[in-house]
Amino acid sequence: MALEKPKKLRLGDLLVEHAVISADQLRAALEAQKQSGHKLGRVLIEIGCLGEDQLLDFLARQLAISFIDLRRYDIKPEVVRLIPEVQARRFRVIALDDGPEGLLIGMADPTDLFAYDEISRQVRRPLRLAVVKEADLLRTVDAIYRRTTEISGFAAELEQQLSAHDVSLRALAATEGQSDAPVVKLLQTMFDDAVQVNASDIHIEPDEHELRIRFRLDGVLRVQTTAERRIAGALISRLKLMAGLDISEKRLPQDGRFNIRVQDKSIDVRLSTMPLPYGESAVLRLLNQSSGMLDLENLGMPSALLERLRVLLRHPHGMLLVTGPTGSGKTTTLYAALKELNTPAVKIITVEDPVEYRLRGINQVQVNPKIDLGFGRVLRSILRQDPDIILIGEMRDKETAEIGLRAAMTGHFVLSTLHTNDAVSTPVRLMDMGAEPYLIGASLRGVLAQRLVRRICDSCAEPAPLDAAQRAVLEQRLAITVEGLSFRRGRGCTQCNESGYQGRIGVYELLEMDHKLTAALHTGDVMGFAQLATQRPGYHSLKHNAVDLAARGFTTVQEVLRVAYGGEL
Repeated sequence: MALEKPKKLRLGDLLVEHAVISADQLRAALEAQKQSGHKLGRVLIEIGCLGEDQLLDFLARQLAISFIDLRRYDIKPEVVRLIPEVQARRFRVIALDDGPEGLLIGMADPTDLFAYDEISRQVRRPLRLAVVKEADLLRTVDAIYRRTTEISGFAAELEQQLSAHDVSLRALAATEGQSDAPVVKLLQTMFDDAVQVNASDIHIEPDEHELRIRFRLDGVLRVQTTAERRIAGALISRLKLMAGLDISEKRLPQDGRFNIRVQDKSIDVRLSTMPLPYGESAVLRLLNQSSGMLDLENLGMPSALLERLRVLLRHPHGMLLVTGPTGSGKTTTLYAALKELNTPAVKIITVEDPVEYRLRGINQVQVNPKIDLGFGRVLRSILRQDPDIILIGEMRDKETAEIGLRAAMTGHFVLSTLHTNDAVSTPVRLMDMGAEPYLIGASLRGVLAQRLVRRICDSCAEPAPLDAAQRAVLEQRLAITVEGLSFRRGRGCTQCNESGYQGRIGVYELLEMDHKLTAALHTGDVMGFAQLATQRPGYHSLKHNAVDLAARGFTTVQEVLRVAYGGEL
């Protein structure tokens, strides 16, 4: 590895000289660079002249340095922090190893002499160079430069302020414009860290002896920090003020929302408070408005199932239900469907509680029980608004179900959600709610059941042979031949915060109605309906599709058992 300062390279000329790209490609890249202002290497990758691996290998050879794959590298957090976070992000550099020969640093652009000089001045020691992928570098920086210590520090500072003076919590919470107030700094740092690690929820929970702050990452709660319980009041009061709630009311649950900007992202925060024996707990759902909605293709559905779903979405009338427990991605799926259906030729109206994302070109109605604006009342008015497509946030009661089913039977296409275990049990659940079997049979076109399981981290994935218990469950209870199937797990690395998982993927089950299933519903033959449904051509249950995901290396058998089936298949 090179100890001397890197030489200035004319990257474009070198690439042409070694026939990696053509002169015409270089001219095109230089023109594109004038428009974007990005570095030449990034532009060449963006316009498809060469791949990132190809460019980095070329740079490593020209500079006589190593190309390091951060996904496989043993990251040392204490070494990484030798370079301050601001410089690491600005110059796209990461410290990897510290030894007698100098500090080994990975750079996304090892030809950046200015960055090299600045880092050398900062650390005041010899530097050894390596080249790394920019995306891997940024993910590692996000994982290492966490705000856990700062959150604990600000919590302690707030506790000291409460102890040192007899401060009114109302006065402390109302520190509008005082960005240096401990409660404000604590909240800012907490939101920064939650957004940095892609947390979906923040849980603030006062206990008998402590205040516990937890983040939900990929569907699993993890303790972020604990602090003195006495700071809970100031924290909750501040959040209530931000959401426009009554800070004096601590006996009843309250719900509100507010919008904040964190790391150049617009985050919509839904706040729910609940009175507990030792204070109020708060749960904050974080919705990233900057990320945009997913397309159906990006949900991870198998291609055959996706095509069948699109056939259902093309129906001019009828009802399509998406089912699953809370947090299973039902709303995301429905919004992706609306995005595909939304054209100037159709009118779409939604009735939701709450409206999670603002959809351009779609009429969205927020229910408000305080003024008697419930689902039933809104739906009766919606039908007079001449809609083509109606989205009902959730089938909550008999009235909502019947109005939705009748709308689907009278020329409207209706989308909604329902809490059921699988697709086959959904029509039975509607009957339990009081809906007439003939209405269900005449209106229901299909049911999509889904769950979310954690995806194995690609950076630390490794083979994971089945143990005897897992083999017995798959072979005896699901009649799956595991011979020839291979499974994986995540070992745990810096990229995934040592969890072995990174992100989530959906497991789906699609049931399409036909005349035989409709006839079974009309007669109330529940057992016959279930038998016919599971025997339909192309039907695959949630359990089989989940095991298929594990066999294809997307998730683990343990995760399928834990998330999708409550611990057992």
